[in-house]
Amino acid sequence: MRLTSTLLYSILFVGVLGAILSCESSASSETNNEDSWMLGPFTKLYDENPILTPSPELTFVDPISGDAVAYEEKNVLNPAAIVKDGKVHLIYRAQDSLMTSRLALAISEDGIHFEKTGEPIFFPEKDRFFKLEWPGGVEDPRIVSTEDGGYFLTYTAYDGKTARLLSAYSKDLITFKRYGSVFKDSIYSNIWSKSGAPIVRQRGERFVMTKINGYYYMYFGDTNLYLARSKTLVDWEVLEDEEKGTAIEALQPRPGYFDSRLVEPGPFALLTAKGVHMIYNASNAKNLNDNELEPYTYAAGQALFDAVQPWRLIDRSNSYFIYPEADFEKEGEVDLVCFVEGLVYFQNKYYLYYGTADSKIGVALIN
Repeated sequence: MRLTSTLLYSILFVGVLGAILSCESSASSETNNEDSWMLGPFTKLYDENPILTPSPELTFVDPISGDAVAYEEKNVLNPAAIVKDGKVHLIYRAQDSLMTSRLALAISEDGIHFEKTGEPIFFPEKDRFFKLEWPGGVEDPRIVSTEDGGYFLTYTAYDGKTARLLSAYSKDLITFKRYGSVFKDSIYSNIWSKSGAPIVRQRGERFVMTKINGYYYMYFGDTNLYLARSKTLVDWEVLEDEEKGTAIEALQPRPGYFDSRLVEPGPFALLTAKGVHMIYNASNAKNLNDNELEPYTYAAGQALFDAVQPWRLIDRSNSYFIYPEADFEKEGEVDLVCFVEGLVYFQNKYYLYYGTADSKIGVALIN
């Protein structure tokens, strides 16, 4: 989809206006939470956190090498989450000693205490996607429900040089049909892309893929946020500026704020009566940054987009709502990281799952 330059200028104007108003919006949310569009406040469960840590004793036979591999010997991180059969299913990135990543599954009856299933559920194999997924592996999952009762997975394939956004479909969260590159044969299929967060509606405990004017939409990117659309979930097209032929930036870093270095999608984007609500991850730049955070700190904020034109920014939080505080959030494979990637509505509460210092996994919830 290509948008005219006139419409693009309108979008940019709204984005600037949203940034200007974000301070007023954040102030009003503190004094009158009923009028706020933001989700929260979230409370970290420090008595339980971290809820998931690496298990060096867990092994499986890797189909590439044929050897038994301790697949999460190094780190567990980047958790996606979904409710299935009355339990929380956490699909997380497991990293071995060679830094190859696979996706593993842990299940919980209370959303806090998880039992690992014992082997990865999604990993590189000797198939047509091997060259995209090896040796770096598969990373950064997002998982949502589909209208037919299945599950749509987006993930990052990393060949050691380039990260590419891929997708898959499952009926049971155990076996997956790989769709391959989200962008198929377009120019975007072979350039750096990751972190696909579809727009969904909440239906009870399910977050279901939903169409807007006949299309599914997905935010993606890990410096600026872009937007793609699809009618089938298989083939996606990137929204572009008609004159420039470049992808439209739906959300950008802001000098002087917690998100001054980069922005990246969180779990998914939620279509509500007030618009499309997104929890997003951000990093603080070394210069022109938020002086309350150390440079390169990963924290999370929230943004609101138009419900009919999801590329149009309406509002944006002035500050972060989750950031590294505990030692296990500050020190690890990558220091100073709280990276949000999983959100469920379970037993009448929202549970937010996040990676800590790229090494462990924590949870926060709305009381």
